[in-house]
Amino acid sequence: MTTKILAETLITGISSVIRGKQFELERFVTAYLSGGHVLLEDVPGLGKTTLAKTLSRLVGTTLQNKITPVIFKRIQFTPDLLPYDITGVDIFNPETHCFEFMSGPVFCDILLADEINRTTPKVQSALLEVMAEHQVTSGGITRQVSPLFFVVATQNPVETEGTYPLPIAQLDRFMMRLSLGYPAEDAEISILHDDPAESVLPNLLPQITDLQILASRKEQHTVFCHPALERAIIHLVQKTRKHPAIHLGVSPRGALQLLHAARTLALIRGRTWIEDDDVADLAPPILAHRIIVRDSRTNPSILVSEIASLVLGKMSRTTDWTRDALSKKS
Repeated sequence: MTTKILAETLITGISSVIRGKQFELERFVTAYLSGGHVLLEDVPGLGKTTLAKTLSRLVGTTLQNKITPVIFKRIQFTPDLLPYDITGVDIFNPETHCFEFMSGPVFCDILLADEINRTTPKVQSALLEVMAEHQVTSGGITRQVSPLFFVVATQNPVETEGTYPLPIAQLDRFMMRLSLGYPAEDAEISILHDDPAESVLPNLLPQITDLQILASRKEQHTVFCHPALERAIIHLVQKTRKHPAIHLGVSPRGALQLLHAARTLALIRGRTWIEDDDVADLAPPILAHRIIVRDSRTNPSILVSEIASLVLGKMSRTTDWTRDALSKKS
């Protein structure tokens, strides 16, 4: 099963519950198939939790020729949470006179970090290692988590009382920051008619497997990126570092994530090469949360979109993105 078919299967399945959000779901699925993590910022009631649950129903693991749903865990972040509530802890067993590791909820395939900004930075930092390296170190022992480990974190961008803003190091662990937004009128009417979170979600069965996802990630590395587009990505992130409205620009990790996601999106759109539109569409959700603007009234997503348009607008629209053209001007 190709990446394009995998993505279409996931988007179709998720769309049966999350109505009228094709554009947002394409990016969400792009991040998931790429192996990145997603931060969902929305007011309550727009389907953030339902989105994570729906994804977990559609993906299965293959064991002894049987396909079972992946392991889904949820953490409700609160101020009294402790780091070991997330990663796990060594507990003394009086029968064996030894310490035994009690694994935390991060030992799963899909983790919903609900209202992640309602816990302290110390607890938030417990996710840093596992999100970046797919491993947890406790008591001097490093343990691997699932190769499909995927974090969907949520936060309310409006309410600030009793919250702790995510530090830039934590934000940098997320491949994308997305917002579902309010549904269109037709979509909201269909939600009123059958309440898909109650009528559709419980009946969903796995449509794709872990092995197919791992195969997709290998396919992503074969996607061609024109040298002119590679330079454009570098120029884009460099401009964020010199822009007068930006205090902190994008790191090289941001450029890597943008290139990786663009490869996945190209496959989803039926191509084996990246085009400038792929980079333009992904730049705001991948780069905006990695910058710090000087004026809080400035919208980072709009600013990144403007910078991307400026950089990509200088490129020739007649460039053949399918061919290596180092000697050509683009």
